[in-house]
Amino acid sequence: MVCQKEPLVQKVCDLYEQISSLESLKPSKDVDMLFTQLVLTCIPPNPIDVNKLCKKIQEMRSKLIRLCGEAEGHLESHFSAILGSYENPLDHLNVFPYYSNYLKLSHLEFNILKQHCTNVPSKVAFVGSGPLPLSSIVLACNHLTATSFHNYDVDPSANSKALQLVTSHPDLSSRMFFHTTDIMDVTSELQEFDVVFLAALVGMDKEEKVKVIDHLAKQMAPGAILMLRSAHGARAFLYPVIDPCDLRGFEVLSVFHPSDEVINSVVIARKYSMPINSIDHQQTGLGSMIVLPNKCCEILSFNPLSHVTMVEELAVEEQHS
Repeated sequence: MVCQKEPLVQKVCDLYEQISSLESLKPSKDVDMLFTQLVLTCIPPNPIDVNKLCKKIQEMRSKLIRLCGEAEGHLESHFSAILGSYENPLDHLNVFPYYSNYLKLSHLEFNILKQHCTNVPSKVAFVGSGPLPLSSIVLACNHLTATSFHNYDVDPSANSKALQLVTSHPDLSSRMFFHTTDIMDVTSELQEFDVVFLAALVGMDKEEKVKVIDHLAKQMAPGAILMLRSAHGARAFLYPVIDPCDLRGFEVLSVFHPSDEVINSVVIARKYSMPINSIDHQQTGLGSMIVLPNKCCEILSFNPLSHVTMVEELAVEEQHS
């Protein structure tokens, strides 16, 4: 059991106490300083397993992830408003301080997607796009240049700000769509998408995220691709973790843990083409869960800045009853 005596955990706890005492998480000198310290503390590779944290630290981590999500929302809203004031907002994306990270993450996700998609997707959904949908924008501009992107967010003001960024763009204005709705209320419409991206902060803990994943497994088209963002090691103090074995109804294809400043891990999975046999339900009580082999929980590191040109993959074989 890992507790507060661990230096990394102690540092994170100290930062949590300072962050939780702030009057506001909107961008400011103090907010920027504390979250920068937190990120720099959590980015270096660390073998810590957050599943082994004691209950007190687990509770702190859950609260910290929600604070991170709130601060990230304020930061994106702030810079979306700044960008929206320009005549051509997409010409000024580099004013956002983490724009380079989105370029690297989107490049990584596109390379992983290429390994498992024989055809270029014609229609993509991004769930949890927020007021600054940089992932959709970068993918649409740099990688999937003929694909339509449907962005889902529960916050109408976020979608309003996001729409403002692409309205003046002659190409993206016709390929980028925004839907203000809870993805749990979207049903047959999800059948239309070749690929669904699930943002890291949709579902602020594992239980919430698994509910969303189960819903997607029920509604997505057979054979469609699901791409998720997770976290590994100390980075799991910043974002929720989703293990491959939690992806019921999907065949997990690859799991990548970047080792540079890109924080999020990337998981790619494919919805099973055939209904899952009810035998496992009777034996395990876990509904439509496929029992995956142990190697589904192995980890791979991937550094997009390295000279490796072939993207390694962790193939998870389907076990048949």
